[in-house]
Amino acid sequence: MDTVPLWVQILALCILILLSAFFSMTETALMAANRHRLRHLAKQGNRRAITILWLLERTERLLSLILIANTLINALATALVTAIAINTFGNHQRVITVATACVAGLLIIFAEIVPKVIGATYPERISLFTSFILKPLMRIAKPLIWFVNIFVSNILKLLRIKASARAQEQRLSPDELRSIVLEGGSFIPQKHKSILLNLFDLEKISVEDVMTPRHQVEALDLTEPIREIRQQLATCYHNKLPVYEGEINRIAGILHVRKTVALFNQEEEITHDDLRGLLSTPYFVPVETDVFTQLQYFQENHERLGVVVDEYGEVQGLVTLEDIIEEMIGEFTTSVPGSSRADSVGWDKEGSCLVEGSATLRDLNKRLGLQFPLDGPKTLNGLLLEYLQDIPEANVALKIAGCVIEIVQVQNQSIKMVKLIAPAQTTGGDGSSSNGKGKGLE
Repeated sequence: MDTVPLWVQILALCILILLSAFFSMTETALMAANRHRLRHLAKQGNRRAITILWLLERTERLLSLILIANTLINALATALVTAIAINTFGNHQRVITVATACVAGLLIIFAEIVPKVIGATYPERISLFTSFILKPLMRIAKPLIWFVNIFVSNILKLLRIKASARAQEQRLSPDELRSIVLEGGSFIPQKHKSILLNLFDLEKISVEDVMTPRHQVEALDLTEPIREIRQQLATCYHNKLPVYEGEINRIAGILHVRKTVALFNQEEEITHDDLRGLLSTPYFVPVETDVFTQLQYFQENHERLGVVVDEYGEVQGLVTLEDIIEEMIGEFTTSVPGSSRADSVGWDKEGSCLVEGSATLRDLNKRLGLQFPLDGPKTLNGLLLEYLQDIPEANVALKIAGCVIEIVQVQNQSIKMVKLIAPAQTTGGDGSSSNGKGKGLE
């Protein structure tokens, strides 16, 4: 070392520190790189992304190469600093101690912390830049990596630790995918984000949450006179109607209104038997069926409308393909009168609003930003009756989930109208209301 100029030794030390920083930064960048983004780039033909994925498929070899290189470089840097200190200041214990402390500080700051922070900040950019350097290095150092891994595998066997040759990729759970969508920020348009989040919720809700309740179902009674049936069909807002005989639990079939109108236009007198001949077989749906499964059933059975029944076979309501689609992408069908959905209400300037007792809790939570519990009753009327354990009189108020609820009208053993007062943290809307929509029928 006496024959080597001091500036050459210092230059060599700087190069060693830069090499150590390179491997530290590369290791952090590769481990922090977004696999999904890399796969997307690889499918587009990006050669560097393909190379990175090739390296990540051989994680054990890759880490062995980086750690071997880093260890050797740091050892050389320590030895070089010690030699420079001894040649410059003499062979004293204090000189060696100070030199060791200096090289440790240099390596910690410039070869570990700073490069790893940079690697974690720009993982994909650095990985794409360094991939073509690491791949040939891995091939060149293959014998050394193999030799080192022999000792590593034997030590792991002694410790009874089973390590797979290739790291198994962990699958993302629906909740993790939901978190990815929520953290997408400006990369995903708000409407697309809303649709994706609704898709994740389809398995968590049942058809009972999206169906048209029984008392809102428009149905046709075959025991009525033909004249009244004709009048009902003339004012019908739907293309299909469930048909029953005497009592709605006795569903006879589904009637296509357009076919019936064409039949009434004929000169011959229409009978009840003629109407029965137009009925199609009803499609029954258990009330506990989750929405995503029901969507698949609709597709497999080529159906668009199902009659929702409970465990006793009693009709609870109707669910249509449009109901499920609207649950994913929002309202889109034309408006018809007779709806009590929460999309027809909004907070006024005073932070209150009037809502029908038949409004569903899920719709109220969505439209008004409330936090009503969803694991019990489905409607506001059911929730209030569960809390009160009795059919109340008007002018009764209670507080649920931070929202003050004043009962305004009670009729026919049910709560017909209530007044909601917004919680303090709820931001009221503009108070505008939109026309309701009769859901559940085509």
